[in-house]
Amino acid sequence: MKRLKVAFLFNVRHHYPDPNDLRNQREADYDDPQTIDAMQSHLSDCGFSVLPIEADENAYAQLRENRGAIDIAFNYSEGLNGLDRECHIPAILEMLQIPYTGSPPLTQALVLNKGLTKDVLRSHGLPVVPHRIYHEKAEICDPGLVFPLIVKPLSQGSSAGITNRSIVRTLSELCDQTGRVLESLGPPVIVEPFLEGREFSIAMLGNPPKALPPIEPDHSKLPEGYERIDSLEVKWIFEESSEMSNYLLCPALIDDEHWSVIEGVCHKTWHVLGVRDLCRIDLRCDAHGKPYVIEVNSPPGLLPPEVSMTSYFPLAARSAGISYNDLLGTIVETACQRAFASRGTKHA
Repeated sequence: MKRLKVAFLFNVRHHYPDPNDLRNQREADYDDPQTIDAMQSHLSDCGFSVLPIEADENAYAQLRENRGAIDIAFNYSEGLNGLDRECHIPAILEMLQIPYTGSPPLTQALVLNKGLTKDVLRSHGLPVVPHRIYHEKAEICDPGLVFPLIVKPLSQGSSAGITNRSIVRTLSELCDQTGRVLESLGPPVIVEPFLEGREFSIAMLGNPPKALPPIEPDHSKLPEGYERIDSLEVKWIFEESSEMSNYLLCPALIDDEHWSVIEGVCHKTWHVLGVRDLCRIDLRCDAHGKPYVIEVNSPPGLLPPEVSMTSYFPLAARSAGISYNDLLGTIVETACQRAFASRGTKHA
């Protein structure tokens, strides 16, 4: 039987994120070379013939040259430049008529933009907090702001630009942190109310999607002086340390009624945004336990267990009894079923 030819698209990190230097966080969404090598090895172990292609300026030429041999692309790319960078590779793949895993270009551009994502979700009645977007510090002049607030880059993932300073409680702190993010990562910045309740990450897999066991970070385990958020310091340092081995609870302890609400919000978010195959939805609750959609991660992090045991999506999969290889195989199979069904053909 012919081995499925899978083009594996990725971005390599050249600078490790530094909580003290926001400029070094520009590649936080990318992956270290050993992670990419490990993922490629796992895809091969799944029985696929793997063609690795870095999603840089040369990706189009490589895809065009090999499109006759590629059965499907595993899109794990983040893109290089611009606020809509995550839609670049899906758009190229559609131009070249190469089937691929994950969401289409419009969805990828939308979910990277936290503000527009919330605008669309709000228009469909989904729970999101109000937000403001600033392109420069001079725009911050509204005395009606209600603190505490959280300051984030508009279009970054992997906690890039979100540090222990991101929670602000005064106008002065808001101006300082907004200026810091604008200077280092560029405009725009999104500012929204900081919710004091529990936080959940829900991995979604399949078409139609199934919610995998929920993940909840136990913020009570964070060292004194650290904000109860998944900041860069927390995600890149504390989650990986041995003393934080029980920091991520999966499955989280949620009663049936609360889980039903969260699961319903996630399914509607998936369909409203046009997500395909897989994503991870992050939610945070207010003091009364009401969940709000914070952001949608597509593609979600998929670090192999030998690299990290705290990568959220594989963690949720393990909790559901799905091995890492089975997870990768399911993603490819799910995308193949969707893509080839739309063509009215079968894959080998």
